[in-house]
Amino acid sequence: MALDFTLVQLRYFQEVARRENMTEAAKHLNVTQSAISTAVAQLERVLGIDLFIRRRNRSVFLSTAGKRFLAEVNAVLEATDALGETALGLARSLSGDLTVGVFSPIAPTRLPLIHDEFERRYPDVRVNYLEADLQDLQRAVLAGDCDLALTYTLGLSDRFDAYLIDVVEPHVLVSQHHRLGGRGRIPAPVHLRELADEDYIQLDLPFSRQYYDELFRIAGIAPRVRHSFSGYETVRSFVAMGHGYSLLSQSVSSGTYIGSKTVDVPLLDDFPTIDLAFVWPRELRLSRRARAFCELTEEILGRPDRVAAR
Repeated sequence: MALDFTLVQLRYFQEVARRENMTEAAKHLNVTQSAISTAVAQLERVLGIDLFIRRRNRSVFLSTAGKRFLAEVNAVLEATDALGETALGLARSLSGDLTVGVFSPIAPTRLPLIHDEFERRYPDVRVNYLEADLQDLQRAVLAGDCDLALTYTLGLSDRFDAYLIDVVEPHVLVSQHHRLGGRGRIPAPVHLRELADEDYIQLDLPFSRQYYDELFRIAGIAPRVRHSFSGYETVRSFVAMGHGYSLLSQSVSSGTYIGSKTVDVPLLDDFPTIDLAFVWPRELRLSRRARAFCELTEEILGRPDRVAAR
C-alpha cells in the first residue's frame, strides 16, 4: 500500500532533524512554524510512528525510528535533487543560487580569482559568499547556511565529506629586514627553534591556533607570544614592522596594508601539512553547481600532484 506523504513533508522533517528545533527550521525554510509542525505531525500519522521526542523548549531530537527513517529520507531527497539537476541540465546550462563559505584568510587572495572565472563560465549561477573562521564555517555548513565551504580541514569531524584542492605547508613569516629575510634573495630554510628567543605574533583563530601550537610542541620550544590577533592582515602588518615573527600557512604577496613587506621563510622541520578543501555535510549530495565550483577551484588553485579527493 502506498503511503500518502509529500516531498515537502520529507524536506521539512529533514530540516527539523538537522536543527533539532522547529522554530529554527521554520526560519531557515522561510515558512511558519505551524506549517512545519503540521507537516511533521501529518508525516508521523501516515507512518504510524513518532519521529521526534519533544521537549518543552520547542527543541526536539530524533527517536530511534526517526533516525532510521532519516537515513532513508536523505537518500530519497538526494535522488530527487539529482533528478531535478539532470532535468535542468538537459534543458539549459547551470543556473540558480549557490552559497559558498570561505575561510577568512583565504578570501582576499584566492576568492576573487575563482569568482571571476566562475562568473564568466556560468553567468546564470548567482553565487553568494559567507566569510568566517574555521569553526564558524563548520557550523554554517552543518546548519545549511551555505552549500559548501572552502576551508582548511583542521578540526574537521567525520560529519563532513571533502573535495581536496591543495596541500599547504606551514612557513615562518618575518620582516624583509629580519636576519632570515634573505636580503633580497630567496631566504634559506630554517628550523623553527632558530626563532625560539624572538617575539611571536600569534594568529588567534579557532583550530588555526591549536595547529600552530602543535608545531611548537613538535619543535620542542615554547613561543614568546608578544601579540595575539584574530586578523590575518593585522598579524602580517605587525610582522612587517619588525615586532616579531609568525607562523602561517598561506603564502600571499609580500605587501601589507601599511606598505611594509614580509618574507616567507621555508621550514626544515618535519611538520604536518594542512589540506585545503571544500567541505559539506556527509549525508548530502553536491549539486551540479557546487560540483562545478569545486572543479573550477581545483583548476585554478590545485597542484598537479595533489592527492585524489576523498
